Amino acid sequence: MKFTDGFWLIREGVQISYATEVRDVRTQSKRFTAHAAVKKVTRRGDTLNAPLLTVDCFSPAEGVIGVRVTHHAGKRRPGPDFALTGAADDAGAVRQDGTVTELTSGPLTLRLDRNGPWSLTFHDAGGRELTRANAKGTAFATTGDGAHHMLSRLSLGVGEQIYGLGERFTPFVKNGQVVDIWQADGGTSSEQSYKNVPFYLSSRGYGVFVNHPGAVSYEVGSESVGQVQFSVEDQTLEYYVVAGPTPKDVLTRYTALTGRPALPPAWSFGLWLTTSFTTSYDERTVMSFVDGMAERGIPLSVFHFDCFWMREYQWCDFQWDPDVFPDPEGMLARLKDKGLKVSAWINPYIAQKSPLFEEAAALGHLVRRPNGDVWQWDLWQAGMGLVDFTSPEARAWFQSKLKPLLDQGVDSFKTDFGERVPTDVVWHDGSDPERMHNYYTHLYNRTVFELLEKERGQGEAVLFARSATAGGQQYPVHWGGDCWSSFEAMAESLRGGLSLSLSGFGFWSHDIGGFEGTPDPAVFKRWLAFGLLSSHSRLHGSSSYRVPWEFGEEAVDVARRFTLLKHRLMPYLYGAAVEAHRTGVPVMRPMVLEFPRDPACRTLDRQYMLGPDLLVAPVFTEDGEVEVYLPEGTWTHLLTGERVTGPAWRTEQYGYDGLPLYVREGAVLPLASDDRRPDGDWLDAPTLLVHPPAGPGYAAEVTVPDLLGAPAATFRVRRDGDALHVTASGTDRPFTVRVAGGASAEGTGEVSVPLT
Repeated sequence: MKFTDGFWLIREGVQISYATEVRDVRTQSKRFTAHAAVKKVTRRGDTLNAPLLTVDCFSPAEGVIGVRVTHHAGKRRPGPDFALTGAADDAGAVRQDGTVTELTSGPLTLRLDRNGPWSLTFHDAGGRELTRANAKGTAFATTGDGAHHMLSRLSLGVGEQIYGLGERFTPFVKNGQVVDIWQADGGTSSEQSYKNVPFYLSSRGYGVFVNHPGAVSYEVGSESVGQVQFSVEDQTLEYYVVAGPTPKDVLTRYTALTGRPALPPAWSFGLWLTTSFTTSYDERTVMSFVDGMAERGIPLSVFHFDCFWMREYQWCDFQWDPDVFPDPEGMLARLKDKGLKVSAWINPYIAQKSPLFEEAAALGHLVRRPNGDVWQWDLWQAGMGLVDFTSPEARAWFQSKLKPLLDQGVDSFKTDFGERVPTDVVWHDGSDPERMHNYYTHLYNRTVFELLEKERGQGEAVLFARSATAGGQQYPVHWGGDCWSSFEAMAESLRGGLSLSLSGFGFWSHDIGGFEGTPDPAVFKRWLAFGLLSSHSRLHGSSSYRVPWEFGEEAVDVARRFTLLKHRLMPYLYGAAVEAHRTGVPVMRPMVLEFPRDPACRTLDRQYMLGPDLLVAPVFTEDGEVEVYLPEGTWTHLLTGERVTGPAWRTEQYGYDGLPLYVREGAVLPLASDDRRPDGDWLDAPTLLVHPPAGPGYAAEVTVPDLLGAPAATFRVRRDGDALHVTASGTDRPFTVRVAGGASAEGTGEVSVPLT
């Protein structure tokens, strides 16, 4: 929200009170509180009839410093609040030196000087200023409609770039944008977002998290061009500055605070195929799809039933449509016999025609209006109500309706919707409706995920979720929502995924071929390569099927080629998944995350790193022309073997069976021998594809996980003269070492390969 009219004036109807000078500082060993006057105090009378801001400074975790600015402290705070699982509130240390008070936590220091104008300055371990809230950086404002806003401005350095703020399909670099943190079902071609996260990451090596689950308004260099402004309609604004120094360090600290993603099961990394949305289908259709994939040699891991597995007007009643699926138990058993997992679509709404509506209303499990009526509308489902997930009883009731589906053989749920949550309602636990609007999806996804973990076991739970907010990364996987079937939508989907990955989310997917409309075969084939080189891969559409043969035989070949390739990459990809689970560093990584010191990487949004060592540049053209940037070092094309030395921009040309897919110098890629499934035995004759740099002194190590994410075997690589020596621990089974562009050798325990 903008409060000023240019640099000099305030907008009509707005009054702003800025923290102007420090009146006192009260210190404790690990935190301090400053009181700031909003005007210069020159005599005693200036302390009367004027506000005083209370500024609490503390550290909830190592390398994180929190600032809580309060105008009137007596406002009732009904919640909800983000669950900060890693918060300790005692990680800092306070030091005073004359008029200066400093709070240090790990490599981060906050400095406040009682002399001079108000300023909160954040420094890294080397004393470099990261950002500051200067003379107009801490304030409250009132508007003509009587609203009260708290706002802060943090400085932007010259050339500093801002990323994140959830899954946003607007430009990847957020400078110059107005961003409203407010859940909306707006598709991928608008400024609205399904996944709003009040956290941004800076190219200067720090992050900022606004600890407010409701509406947060950002002006990212768009009101005051040298500042990031964020504001909330409240009496208190709390934000955390998160230290680096690298972007990976920032994400590691941020996800330690808000939650790390669970590790999805290995089978979920295979190819998912769906019925699509409004298409006509029954068991015969489903089996024709499944058998058609097998006949064409395209391995399938998961089959998904979209909305119309239930009866029309009755979403959700969690009952199979008996006219379409008269034998659901038998059908699911037949799918299981083919080696498939099963996913089913759900949403958190109960249509009036559903038999569950009356039951839920009578039990008090639906959200109500202030007068006690059940909140209803006809948008999406006729007369639908919302399950009130703030009620423990309602959560248990919802889980009880899903459990019979798990007993039948369903393995996963697509947790769709959760964005259009009203604010003119009363919640069971008394939550503030404005704060609950964004947070609702968190309770929804957690409810379903916890049921899956309970029934299937830890490590077997996986969702396909559309909406989320801060902390939602704990319940993967999330997909990019409704996009058109075009190259433009393919690119905007990638931008959204890269923004989400810099917001703490480790796993992300999208609808291969696009959702709305029917893609041109060229779009579909290009999207196949992109989709199968994402963390999770799903063929899904709206009004048309997404089986590859609908788009020609070449599409079948492309689907087969990249599915088999992904399966071979699974030991590497699952290693990256384990890293995301343990550290918060995502599987799909914007180039700036891996190469923060390379200025050319800071704006790249049409390529990414898949794990630490694979560079992927999807092709967004029919003719196959693509621009790709390769950072410093020697890169080897995984599919062609071509070697290129960076830094370099290249314009390349590809058929539908290829794309820029480069391996980083020094990498050791563990490849599975079984390309028929994603969750095979990765230590059954694996190949280690080694990309050694020129010259002596090369050493590397790679760990292959088991299907639960624990280390199964570790391979240590070292160069000794003109040979590579690879030593295995944790396994005595045969493996092959292949030097990129060179020789190979097979053995057990220790293998040597000549480099010349």
